[in-house]
Amino acid sequence: MTPAQLRAFTAIVRLGSVRKAAADLGVTEAAVSAHVGQLRKELGDRLFAPTASGLAFTPGGLRLASRSAELLGLQDRTVLEVSRAGSGRRFLRVAASSLFAEHCAPGLLELFAGRARDLDVELGVHSPREFSEILLTRSVDVAIGPRPPDLDGSVSYQPFLNFQVVLVAGPQHPLSQVTPSPGRLRDQTWLLGPSAIGRIGLVPDILQRLQIPEERQQIFQSHVAAVEEVKRGKGLTLALAFAVRQEISRQDLVRLTQPAIGTWGVMSLTGTGCAPEAAEFTRFVATPRATQAMLRGAGVTAGRFRPSIHVTLWN
Repeated sequence: MTPAQLRAFTAIVRLGSVRKAAADLGVTEAAVSAHVGQLRKELGDRLFAPTASGLAFTPGGLRLASRSAELLGLQDRTVLEVSRAGSGRRFLRVAASSLFAEHCAPGLLELFAGRARDLDVELGVHSPREFSEILLTRSVDVAIGPRPPDLDGSVSYQPFLNFQVVLVAGPQHPLSQVTPSPGRLRDQTWLLGPSAIGRIGLVPDILQRLQIPEERQQIFQSHVAAVEEVKRGKGLTLALAFAVRQEISRQDLVRLTQPAIGTWGVMSLTGTGCAPEAAEFTRFVATPRATQAMLRGAGVTAGRFRPSIHVTLWN
């Protein structure tokens, strides 16, 4: 099996047709079909067959689908490690949910990277529902955030931090002087950060539990931006309790309800699939120093770690 053959098959699995796979790879359909033919011959398995509703994969085809993504990810990781080894550098790729990435990741990663001068850390923002896939394909080494309900069995999950989310309003908001009912909350304008998008995490859970209509939700590019608008009396928001503690004590914000509690965990591949840097990081996040850095920050120095922030809106 060659990488080109595996990439062709992976594209077919991901896109559902030879035609779309060819367009995605920038090659002809004949080239993709040739790669598939070689795989079928070598493995002695038809892999998939067309049906009226799409492609039907054989049990062997399904197994190859998971293995090919894993092998290609391992290849990319190996290329990266070899290139880094030449310059004496190590590399850790971290995926994080948006709420953790904005408020906790900078201090944590700065402190972790500062422990070793030969280590570079890259941070990307991802939906928790992507965590299993990007870990299995070795697109990242570790993922941080709420536990996805369908976490793959070959991915370990270690909870390390409980946190609180509070509902707040500006001091001039009409609800700041009362205990609002769920009905009144549903009638308000909600100014929210990107963690409100999707179905996984404490913020989406609260919105679903209160049955806040989507047309009442306005999504900002950051949670801090949403809080700043709320301080001007323009709506309500859900914020990390420790992140708005000072604003509440100064009465720039008013807490409307009791805090809701969530948990963040760190995820990585199990066994030999876990990179040494990922194993080291997993141990580190549970230490008191790491907790302090997440809650108070370690001060991000330009150049100490290179953030590669990919902010994606997801359903």
